Amino acid sequence: MTRYVAAIDQGTTSTRCALVDRHGRIAALRRREHEQITPRPGWVEHDPAEILANTLEVTDAALRDAGASAADIAAVGIANQRETTVVWDRDSGEPLANAIVWQDTRTAGLVRSLAGEAGTDRLRERTGLPLSTYFSGPKISWLLDALAGARARARAQAGELAFGTIDSWLAFKLTGVHATDPTNASRTLLMDLATLEWHEPSLDLIGVPRAILPEIRPSSQLIAPVCRGALSERPVAGILADQQAALFGQTCFRAGEAKCTYGTGSFLLVNTGERPVRAAALLTSVAYQLGGSAPSYVLEGSVAVTGGLVQWLRDNLGIIDAASEIEELAAGVPDNGGVHIVPAFAGLFAPHWRDDARGVIVGLSGHTRRGHLARAALEATAWQVRDVVEAVQSATGSPIAELRVDGGMTANDLAMQIQADVLGVRVLRPVVSETTVLGAAFAAGLAVGFWSGLEELRELWAADRRFEPTADRAAIERARDRWRDALERSFGLA
Repeated sequence: MTRYVAAIDQGTTSTRCALVDRHGRIAALRRREHEQITPRPGWVEHDPAEILANTLEVTDAALRDAGASAADIAAVGIANQRETTVVWDRDSGEPLANAIVWQDTRTAGLVRSLAGEAGTDRLRERTGLPLSTYFSGPKISWLLDALAGARARARAQAGELAFGTIDSWLAFKLTGVHATDPTNASRTLLMDLATLEWHEPSLDLIGVPRAILPEIRPSSQLIAPVCRGALSERPVAGILADQQAALFGQTCFRAGEAKCTYGTGSFLLVNTGERPVRAAALLTSVAYQLGGSAPSYVLEGSVAVTGGLVQWLRDNLGIIDAASEIEELAAGVPDNGGVHIVPAFAGLFAPHWRDDARGVIVGLSGHTRRGHLARAALEATAWQVRDVVEAVQSATGSPIAELRVDGGMTANDLAMQIQADVLGVRVLRPVVSETTVLGAAFAAGLAVGFWSGLEELRELWAADRRFEPTADRAAIERARDRWRDALERSFGLA
């Protein structure tokens, strides 16, 4: 009997492989970083060959650590950094250039041209997304023009080239099948949210040949067996974009259930069920699709700087030596001393979308101490997440009853208590914090019967700690007014 599902989590800075057992616990986890290539300001690239090599290395190492072989693996799931774009030769399998990473802004001019007088929302009704450098479609078009222009486009139209986000790249190299899932396809600006098929008017507008695109398959469905490396002959059976994988790993399967991942920035996703909900301040994507079932959709709000503010206090101001020190320092004062920090270092994301905003610290006085800055930093994360939650509740017409959280910053108990107080809802931190790898494993395991269904997965989830709101609501709302004042002072400073 097989003992594990292997989950590959290919992220922005590293590639990981975890072996997940039937109880939803991680038996082994290996990680390897890859190079961040920045040839020009605003350009961020990865080497697809390095990512593939690291994937093969960490899967082999995870099996060794667990004393397992391929025969112990029921299925393989893939979670991946979203929007990062690879173009390769379909016959040789070799990438034609480095991958363009989701953070890359080289397509800004192209995006402005595509928006034209119709504006950045011209594709939102069908794709759920605004025209932006963030998404894959413009990156594909830019790459085809950069790769010998007309010749590359002719090859793409003839089906000689293939495009993929990192999930497709790994699936192709591991199995030979050119496929993706709706969670990744819905982040390209090229997929119709209603049909889960490539949207021809979007392809025509952005300039992406249909023949270059992968087949869109359900997030949980048998794709093909692995044909290389330590996982040879085991089936790839699940694909999820990383934030959707975290939602799935948190078992947020019902409409209204939400998770927030706290890293350098934060990503709040709310399951909206079988109905896509569109909101000007938020992004609409597919949450997941199980084989043979209708898709579930998600509303998403991204916050640019949360944990990154703690890093800034450490690296730029030197008020702490390690990120872990922020909790003790902030706990040493009863409040923020009137200080608010808005970390709009390069603008604000959801729900404000102000690229003219810049960071501000307001309320400084002779009384201000390091602890006040530390506490203001933790509160800045909580207030920014509340702004997104309010936008979600306005769009859906329903309150969020509780928030499941993951990511490195959730180890900070004070930060999570502040978050519960600011939101006025329960915040739940899971026992297994590696929710992205769990989501990839759950999707693959469901497809091959390793787990029986969503209800069994729900039973596997357990809370490590529950943070209940305890602060006086009137005091929180007064603090809310002061946060809004500080926020507005950041506008127009660029």
